[in-house]
Amino acid sequence: MITPGQEFKNDIYVESWNDLQDKLFHDSWDAKLARYRSSYVYRGLDNVAYDLNTSLMRLGGTFEDLEQHLLRNFKKYARLDSSDTSSIWNWMAIAQHYGLPTRLLDWTYSPYVALHFATADTEKYDCDSVIWCVNYVKTNAYLPIKLKYIMMEEGSNIFTAEMLNSACQKRKDFDNLQKEPFVVFLEPPSLDQRIVNQYALFSLMSDPKASLNHWLQQYPGMYFRLIIPANLKWEIRDKLDQANITERVLFPGLDGLSTWLRRHYSPKNNS
Repeated sequence: MITPGQEFKNDIYVESWNDLQDKLFHDSWDAKLARYRSSYVYRGLDNVAYDLNTSLMRLGGTFEDLEQHLLRNFKKYARLDSSDTSSIWNWMAIAQHYGLPTRLLDWTYSPYVALHFATADTEKYDCDSVIWCVNYVKTNAYLPIKLKYIMMEEGSNIFTAEMLNSACQKRKDFDNLQKEPFVVFLEPPSLDQRIVNQYALFSLMSDPKASLNHWLQQYPGMYFRLIIPANLKWEIRDKLDQANITERVLFPGLDGLSTWLRRHYSPKNNS
């Protein structure tokens, strides 16, 4: 957890819905293309005190020693029909998607999807939310030479499991590519409609013990955080629902539908 009230160098405070629209698309103009093509990925959290620790970290103890055992047993017991299981990175993405503690963190290319996750839980409307915005192109400057070369050959700024597998077929090989920690952004396979609709990708640190928010603080020009005040959440939530950014779309199925309807028909004073 981040200490409540702790500020980061690049915190930007949102004042209104209209102000939010401008700030969500901050620095998205690409002069080379003469188009609005953002180089940012987004992660929305419903409490500003939450950090970027992974689900593996949240296990506590010597969690880094558990990663191998978790993945080994997941691979042993999982029954998959159509996913490519030739790559450890696909296995890790699948495990993360289905709730296994991993070193991956969920991100999205869509600022509105991140905004959904920052405002989805009405029981947390008494605290400010935050959206982390990270320039994934700039993070690549700190990659090991071997990974930079693969990206250059592919003409890409984001890794796929296949690209990463061509450099490192084992986690230890990946971890030992470079002494200094680095982060890779990884696009998962289209496991299901949720991955597709959420425009999702993952971050992957080279050290399971490394905290991404601590790493980012070393490079302030690489990220910013949007701080959303608690008193603005209801307006944002209602306007997102009207724009069809809801669980019904982002979590296709009866569970997503039920979650959306429960919130949609709940009186405001209940929260």
